[in-house]
Amino acid sequence: MKIFLTGIPGIGKTTVVRKVYSKAPEMFTGFWTQEIREKGRRTGFEIVTTEGRRAPLAHVEIESPHRVGKYGVNVRGFEDVVLPLLETALRRRDRIILVDEIGKMELLSRKFENWVRRMLDSDVRVLATIPIRDVHPLVSRIRREFPPLEVTVKNRNSLPEEIARRFHIEG
Repeated sequence: MKIFLTGIPGIGKTTVVRKVYSKAPEMFTGFWTQEIREKGRRTGFEIVTTEGRRAPLAHVEIESPHRVGKYGVNVRGFEDVVLPLLETALRRRDRIILVDEIGKMELLSRKFENWVRRMLDSDVRVLATIPIRDVHPLVSRIRREFPPLEVTVKNRNSLPEEIARRFHIEG
């Protein structure tokens, strides 16, 4: 089973994912992204893994040939932290793979893009988020093959329970 969430920025996709994760953390392997805020302003994003590792994904002060808007993207750091974890999860198949998100910054990594393709063609269980817009052909493919649930103000509080039921998570 693969469940993908989408929605406008700031609607609560990551919050929904983290609430599902918190019900049974031992069942998940993967990562989520969260904002880096300095003096009340968003200055970047960091990766947090289910194992507690952290790494900057993007920041206004990162010098990189990979850019999304005002952010330099730390593709190598992202790959070093996330890919070993995801590769293991893809082989073991005993966990639900958590990926927040399959978006423009993350897909600057060819290695991550290739991993996503293999994941989509496998029978692993996945809970992942995608942007509301098709920022990459792979996001378009996901939307076609696995119609996402849209997180809205109306459903964001009930979605964690619904998703947990679909994955047979109690609690």
